Amino acid sequence: MGKPRVKPNYRRRVLRLPDLDHCKTAVLNSLGSPASRRVYEYAIDQFIAWYCSEPRLAFNRIVVRYRMYLESRHLAANTINQQLAAVRRLAHEAADAGLLSPELAAGISRVKGVKQLGFRSGNWLSAEQSSEVLKYAGGDTMRAKRDYAMLAMLFGCGFRRSELVGLELDDIQMRQGHWAVVDLIGKGGHIRTVPIPNWVKAALDQWTRAAGVGEGKIFRAVASRGKVWGSGLSQNVVWYVVRTCCQRAGLEHIAPHDLRRTCAKLCHDRGGELEQIQFLLGHASVQTTERYLGCKQNLGHPVNDLFDLRTDGQQQAKRVESVPADGASEAVEKASRQGVECGHGGSEHEQPICDPKHISIPERTDLVEVGKDHRPQSLRRCPGARASRGYSGSKEDGQPDPAVVGSVGLGILPDRTP
Repeated sequence: MGKPRVKPNYRRRVLRLPDLDHCKTAVLNSLGSPASRRVYEYAIDQFIAWYCSEPRLAFNRIVVRYRMYLESRHLAANTINQQLAAVRRLAHEAADAGLLSPELAAGISRVKGVKQLGFRSGNWLSAEQSSEVLKYAGGDTMRAKRDYAMLAMLFGCGFRRSELVGLELDDIQMRQGHWAVVDLIGKGGHIRTVPIPNWVKAALDQWTRAAGVGEGKIFRAVASRGKVWGSGLSQNVVWYVVRTCCQRAGLEHIAPHDLRRTCAKLCHDRGGELEQIQFLLGHASVQTTERYLGCKQNLGHPVNDLFDLRTDGQQQAKRVESVPADGASEAVEKASRQGVECGHGGSEHEQPICDPKHISIPERTDLVEVGKDHRPQSLRRCPGARASRGYSGSKEDGQPDPAVVGSVGLGILPDRTP
């Protein structure tokens, strides 16, 4: 009797193209949000296109190389992490279907994402710029009325573009004497109620009356001749309307989400509470609202605008030029502040005699201004004053007082220690 054959422990480490297509379908069917399905489908298609052009290595090494490839494209950290999350989900579905070994799938899940350092600065519009955009969007045509109402909802209520195209007429109700979009289901399934300002409601009523919208989606497609048709809009129409109207106002690179940030910024500038702005936007964390407002860094009044080195230098030069330099009295006062120079030439390299605090008022009478030829103006002692002071102790021998010589000639105070 022969030995029974042992089934080899075969563990797959490489996925083929049919396996990837099967796993992709399984991943997309496990997602409930249409936006998540769209994002994951795009990320998996990008990975499969890159995977087919690479050599067939182990799948965990392929994921590491794919991360390096994404980093070489200089993508944002959030974009890279989103792409890697889709690949991890793909590996887990392959492991559940038996197309990949569990150990290999666990190794793929341990591939770290990219760490994000800091936050990117958002884009806001001022109140004047927002009014300018609305002015260029207004008009008497059917499309102009629709575009004006869409921009008014984005500026005044801070909707996302997906929330805007999904609004229905029954969602607008009266609450506490104010019109509001009640029980709006936003990103991540968060439910919130968004109040509608009066000027936004007026623009909305103008569009619904002109278009004859009585039920269903509020915003519809408009033909070139002004005919309203269809049952809704795509998000690309919102992109086109925002980009076109902003370009007319001279604003480039403005996205629909920038109008959402603008709504939050204008509410905060007008004294709105941070908690109420969080409820308006539907953020789960108040830190997200703070990033929308730019509370951590004030770009409107940056700290490095508090000084100007070039301007300070010009002001100092003006102050120096404004000082009068005529008369012996001004020269004496200047000498008293900077120290008295010695009297054997008036060179600008000479050291001051002593601290001006030790010169008394009567001693300044022996100073005169000397300014001859092309030499710089300097201060010398009068010969009479020197004779009256230097020979006070010994007139007969003609030798000056040592204390006077020490203080005038060398600029060093005499040593008075016994």
